[in-house]
Amino acid sequence: RRSIKEKARLRLREFDVGDKFSRLPLPKASVLLPLMVREGKLHLLLTVRSMQLRRSPGEVCFPGGKSEAIDKDEIDTALREAKEEVGLQPEKVEVICRLVPGIDKMNHLVTPVVGFIEDTFQAIPNPDEVSNVFVMPLEYFVKPLNYKTLPYKTSSGYLSWMHCFIYDDHEHKMSFRIWGLTAHFAVFLALVIFGKRPTFEVDYDLDNLISSSEKNFMNLYASLYERKKSNL
Repeated sequence: RRSIKEKARLRLREFDVGDKFSRLPLPKASVLLPLMVREGKLHLLLTVRSMQLRRSPGEVCFPGGKSEAIDKDEIDTALREAKEEVGLQPEKVEVICRLVPGIDKMNHLVTPVVGFIEDTFQAIPNPDEVSNVFVMPLEYFVKPLNYKTLPYKTSSGYLSWMHCFIYDDHEHKMSFRIWGLTAHFAVFLALVIFGKRPTFEVDYDLDNLISSSEKNFMNLYASLYERKKSNL
């Protein structure tokens, strides 16, 4: 157990971006990527958004949300949201790092915060926000059983594709579909920790994962910025 966690910690710390992207002039949001060790393997906790929510009801995501004035930084936002959504106490999270952010469809700068939680954690979903909580092996995001790509148009108008995973959860006897930014973060997390080639195509240079992930992000940000300028 020790060594799995230790190895993951060391790998993740190499990829910590700290507040490198915090100054970009976009509205901020954060998500918590909660890792745990179960049966000798790394697992990831995910939530399903409540059907009552206006935005993306019923979709799988990580605990998280928009930054508020009381939050010191992205880590604070992620921990506060995880407490509100699934009852995870901030002191029960061993925060490891912040990874390269993404940009969601509302053009928020979304920072993924990675932390370890105990495998004994019992989620208490807030029904207004979360309809379900489940845990799946992190390795699924490099060696999936059920995977496809979906084409989509970025907010800046260029055509791209996104990962889409279907995961059959035997504990809940349900299938979950993980795609979009959630899948993007989960894949990157798995690439960082396992350091091996996935069974599907990714748009990173896997030999230079740090620089290529930052370059991809800055290209996305630049294309958004160009579009904002052209709309003025």
